[in-house]
Amino acid sequence: MSLPLVEPELELLRQGRVLIDVRAPVEFAQGALPGAVNLPLMDDEERHRVGIEYKERGQDAAIALGERLVRGGLKAARVAAWQRLVEAHPDAIIYCFRGGLRSCTAQQWLADAGITRPRIRGGWKAMRQALCARIDAAAEQPQLVVGGLTGCAKTSLVLALEEGLDLEGCARHKGSAFGRHPLPAPSQIDFEHAMGLRLLDLPGPLVLEDESRRIGMANIPLTFWEGMVQAPRIRIEMPLDWRLVQIRKDYIDDLWEVHRRQFGDWLGWALMRKQLAAALGRLRKRLGQARLARLQRLQALAFREHERGNTSAHEAWLAPLLTEYYDPLYRHQLEKHPERHFLHVGDWESCLAFAREWTAEARKAERPAHQPA
Repeated sequence: MSLPLVEPELELLRQGRVLIDVRAPVEFAQGALPGAVNLPLMDDEERHRVGIEYKERGQDAAIALGERLVRGGLKAARVAAWQRLVEAHPDAIIYCFRGGLRSCTAQQWLADAGITRPRIRGGWKAMRQALCARIDAAAEQPQLVVGGLTGCAKTSLVLALEEGLDLEGCARHKGSAFGRHPLPAPSQIDFEHAMGLRLLDLPGPLVLEDESRRIGMANIPLTFWEGMVQAPRIRIEMPLDWRLVQIRKDYIDDLWEVHRRQFGDWLGWALMRKQLAAALGRLRKRLGQARLARLQRLQALAFREHERGNTSAHEAWLAPLLTEYYDPLYRHQLEKHPERHFLHVGDWESCLAFAREWTAEARKAERPAHQPA
């Protein structure tokens, strides 16, 4: 029986189609396609043994070994898992690394059970190449980079725009020592795939936050990063008291909500305190021992007050963290790049308005002359 194939088109991902990833768990952990569920044909050990057989004795011997390893009740359990997913998502599509032997085998076993589902031609590799090509193409799109001191709500401005690309959201990291997310960070591949997926809905001008190339554990792809470096910029300037409200929301309130939801009140509180204390400790070299010790004492007192319901007590250590560490660091970066010109410098609302005007003008500039507005 001829088993159906679908082309590796990014529209499948944009539609949010559920994908059955039949690669081994170790491969899935290194990076998967958006929307994928890992239901492997072989586990890590089975894949390892079959791989050795393939190298030593060739494809036919590897196939024979795979059939001996995955048979009987084990085979039935894996087919049943695929069946349950297809019953819940009838339009699911199968893929493996290159769209070859493993996905074809899974297709055939499902077909034998009375279910026909297509596999992706070229598999994970072909779809990844398409996503990476989308990121490279986006480097040529008009970009506006939003800068400003820590606490100026740059991410909120990016998210307020239809054209916003939240790279920190893709990296699951806020881009600073205090920016770690309680959940594990995505692999480099998964970061790139999340970025590429978001870009499928952003064919025109882009607005994004000023970032180092490295965000947490992820690196912005080089071609795209080079486009960011050359892009025009705006800068948000807000007073310290306003920024403290924002930074307390980011570093304390939002972080606590994620910890509480994920781990419960008791464990979530303990883990959040541990995370924030460790983040402060990582600044030892830059802060110096005396300044670090002072901030650690203030942080401990703030947590004590927080337990009594006074979350604003955190401003006692957040304010000097901003004024004595983050603000001088940002100004130093500005001094290192005096050639960078800002199209607009102003408060949050004025920068949002400017970004909206800029994107509207960028869209007009890209529209063919014969196309009506």
